[in-house]
Amino acid sequence: ARSEVKSDKITLNAAISACEKHGMWMNALQFVSVMRQSELKPTIVTVNAAISACGKSGEWMKALQLFSAMAHDQAELDTITFSAAISACEKGNVWWKAVQLLGGMTENKVEP
Repeated sequence: ARSEVKSDKITLNAAISACEKHGMWMNALQFVSVMRQSELKPTIVTVNAAISACGKSGEWMKALQLFSAMAHDQAELDTITFSAAISACEKGNVWWKAVQLLGGMTENKVEP
């Protein structure tokens, strides 16, 4: 008989962190999606790792989409969130967007 493994927030966060370390951005986004669908609200740590996974893979647009979704959900964005998004912009050579994000840190009272 096959046993079923139930995903929890800790397991999914660990999986997303592993994806980030290995540049597996699509898998990281899939895990974030699984969390949302199963009503396990992604934490800021979850999203930071997923943004970083996208950025490290040159997927700056995906990183910014995730950043925007968290901002829209009124999540408490932190220095790591902004830094991951800015880093993604740097890798994508979209310096103007990085400058916008830096300004957003001030607006959101986040320490650069």
